[in-house]
Amino acid sequence: MLKEFKEFALRGNVVDMAVGIVIGAAFGKIVSSLVTDIVMPPIGVLMGNVNFSGLFINLSNQTYASLAQAKEAGAATINYGVFINTVLDFVIVAFAIFMVIRMMNRMKRQETPAPAAPTTKECPHCLSTVPLKASRCAHCTSEMQTA
Repeated sequence: MLKEFKEFALRGNVVDMAVGIVIGAAFGKIVSSLVTDIVMPPIGVLMGNVNFSGLFINLSNQTYASLAQAKEAGAATINYGVFINTVLDFVIVAFAIFMVIRMMNRMKRQETPAPAAPTTKECPHCLSTVPLKASRCAHCTSEMQTA
């Protein structure tokens, strides 16, 4: 069983997938920081000094000045500011992945060689294959049209 597990774990696809998951997790952290620390503050300033991560709807009977105070008190809240940040995280990650896949597809298209020019043609009488430069069919001896 250990031998089978070793074969499975060291198979190329599994290792590639593990590397992709680790890089994806790190990329997600970078994008979250980009949204929270770089994108949202200027948007908040443009909207009248709004801190999106602090926006919430209090569902309890008491009043709280901040989301941190409401969480500390254990109050039920709808954290729509955090949700907005998470949606922006998703959009940026999805766009970045789309761009990477688009670039990879473009590179794949460039790598595929153009089909080679034909070197044979078909005899219209006996339908056998003859060289492109042949003036007569080797099988039925009929005259071939030259290109």
